[in-house]
Amino acid sequence: MNETLVCAVGNVATQPVYRELAAGPSARFRLAVTSRYWDREKNTWTDGHTNFFTVWANRQLATNAAASLSVGDPVVVQGRLKVRTETREGQQWTSADIDAVAIGHDLARGTAAFRRAGKPETAAPAPPRPEPDWETPAESPDTAVQQQSEPVAVT
Repeated sequence: MNETLVCAVGNVATQPVYRELAAGPSARFRLAVTSRYWDREKNTWTDGHTNFFTVWANRQLATNAAASLSVGDPVVVQGRLKVRTETREGQQWTSADIDAVAIGHDLARGTAAFRRAGKPETAAPAPPRPEPDWETPAESPDTAVQQQSEPVAVT
């Protein structure tokens, strides 16, 4: 199938809207992508035109996006570009949507702390496993006394 895959780097422009649908969770938000260029006359970086995309996420991506994203967050979105034209009240409207495959914070502009999402429970939960003992075993009093009484060479 021929699809237009895009990778857009920009900022979250609207708070994600999350909905539980019959087909599963869905979330959408607006993404602002502003081009920047070097202005030789001003000797500085200048903002160019801003494009806005509606980003759609489904299933687990929708749940995670709604829980993780806020207005102003720098993000990278990868997905299928869909440009739609329709007529509303006699006017022609064009919208550019991205059906997201992956969404992540842009680490070139900040840091993030990743937390793995819990898997949805479909079967009986596994019995709890004991926590591994990562501590070093405590020394017995006899070993500690022996170590303290051995001479140490100083050079």
